[in-house]
Amino acid sequence: MTKKSTKYIVQAAVIAALYAVLTFLQNTLLPGSASMAVQFRVSEILTILAVFTPAAIPGLTIGCVIANISSLSVLGPYDLIFGSLASLIAAILIRAFRNIRLFSLPVLSAIMPAIANGLFVGFEIEFFFVEGGFHFADFLIQGGLVALGELGVLIVLGLPLAKIIEKQELDKVLFI
Repeated sequence: MTKKSTKYIVQAAVIAALYAVLTFLQNTLLPGSASMAVQFRVSEILTILAVFTPAAIPGLTIGCVIANISSLSVLGPYDLIFGSLASLIAAILIRAFRNIRLFSLPVLSAIMPAIANGLFVGFEIEFFFVEGGFHFADFLIQGGLVALGELGVLIVLGLPLAKIIEKQELDKVLFI
């Protein structure tokens, strides 16, 4: 195993662990704030790391799977599947749009988790947890609420974190 591949695996593992621990901690201190329809999941700040390293893609996905395992008793396997798939797609899109900047910030990348989670988790909530069948207008409301929480985390916390990482040149030291 090369030094670069070892660093990739370690980075992915650290990101996964941080995501899971932050989510568990938030759900312990503020029950439901990281797992309800309207949420402000602080661990989502880590999604901005996909701008700096491809290791964030598996890291965020695995971290989300671990975090969502705790919701199996309430949500069944749905959040494990849809939430984790949304995280994977969001991380891939963040990485893909990392070089498109607005005011030297990866704003388009920061919007990707809101879109992915709004669509996937919004569908999950409307299809599996709202009685009376699927209604498109309600899906838009559910998805919109999820997207707003994501935007809140990434605009308020994620973009400043990206700015700090770049300004302190931590991206050149920490990431492959």
